[in-house]
Amino acid sequence: MGRIIAIDLGTKRTGLAVTDPLKILANPLETIPTPTLVDYLKKYFDREDVETIVLGYPIKLDGSHNEMTPKVISLKDGLSKQFPDKNVELVDERFTSRMAMQSMIEMGSKKKDRREKAGNLDKVSAAIILQSYLERQ
Repeated sequence: MGRIIAIDLGTKRTGLAVTDPLKILANPLETIPTPTLVDYLKKYFDREDVETIVLGYPIKLDGSHNEMTPKVISLKDGLSKQFPDKNVELVDERFTSRMAMQSMIEMGSKKKDRREKAGNLDKVSAAIILQSYLERQ
């Protein structure tokens, strides 16, 4: 049974999260430089059985696109071609960064750890996107 991986695409960094093999829990995986995403996924897919890629779909509160929306759509198209055996889906990511910060506070993260956004906030946001996807299934 394949895992599901979630991607929270950023201009500089990209957060990743993955399910357990039974697809019950979403776990933060890693934050990587965005230009390395496809190479990272190729290597990850060689090691792990992944059947679905979930992309955070950035839209404004009124449903209109923001500056990242075209990049995510382009990434979705590219991943679908690059990995035709994987299902690639978009999931609304409104509020995930705010929810990730709140989760980190509730879990007792120190202010210094929360400031180190590069490693923590992006992958926690990806986990929230993935958990949202799992709850809808």
